Amino acid sequence: MEYIDYYKVLGLGKEATQDEIKKAYRKLARKHHPDLNPNDKEAHKKFQQINEANEVLSDPEKRKKYDQYGKDWQHAEQFEQARQSRQGAQHFGGEGFSGHFDEGDFSDFFASMFGDTGGFRQRQTKFRGEDFQAELQLNLTDVYKTHQQVLKVNDKNIRITIPAGVDNGQKIKIKGFGGAGINGGPNGDLYITFHIINNTGFRRHGNDLHKNIELDLYTAMLGGEITIDTLDGKIKLHVKPETQNETKIRLKGKGFPVYKKDGESGDLIVTFKIKIPVNLTEKQKELFEQLSKLSS
Repeated sequence: MEYIDYYKVLGLGKEATQDEIKKAYRKLARKHHPDLNPNDKEAHKKFQQINEANEVLSDPEKRKKYDQYGKDWQHAEQFEQARQSRQGAQHFGGEGFSGHFDEGDFSDFFASMFGDTGGFRQRQTKFRGEDFQAELQLNLTDVYKTHQQVLKVNDKNIRITIPAGVDNGQKIKIKGFGGAGINGGPNGDLYITFHIINNTGFRRHGNDLHKNIELDLYTAMLGGEITIDTLDGKIKLHVKPETQNETKIRLKGKGFPVYKKDGESGDLIVTFKIKIPVNLTEKQKELFEQLSKLSS
């Protein structure tokens, strides 16, 4: 994976404070967000780099490793182990060790990083590949059912299965789809963060869906039957006589699917909003006056 200067991506120097990193990230993320640049591939790529840079630089531990090892910061512990092994090997050689090794048994990668030790070079060490970060924007209706989608990550098409019930901001791991391992080591993983846009008239809270339904005064008073929308289609709903404003009805299993639990869903909570009639005719006003007298 090519080297990306995270400081340069955010337009900062290495001495930047955490507050400056946060401000730069927010400013650039708004500018290059896919919602504002729907057909701009360069803006989308820039947005991914901005998120990746922020994830590393906003974490003090990750930033420290990045400052020391650059793009290989995720292998910091392994590098330290290799460095210690090299120091031990030099000490051992100083005691008169005279064994012979074929240079083909050792890694040019470590020779370039730690230097050649007079013919004694580090044995090849397998390193796990770098983890990749990606963001996927979907509509709420897209994650109502499990489906497959093709993602393009580092110019490679990856087909993934997106389970129903994925939440906004949720991150999932696709094992083995990160950067290639070093010296035959395992590949890194791909982490996908979901950005879910609510394109419905429902409000989502966990696995429950909420919706306000306008109810005319006459149906509220006398009762009746109405038809409402759900994400599965239309259903008929019985309204009891003398239904009050803000009355809530819970429809079991008509909410959002539970993540990775087939057949399980939350509930749909309907809140009735009584609509007061307007532009009454003289006859209607007369009838309401009669009702008022009867009630008093």
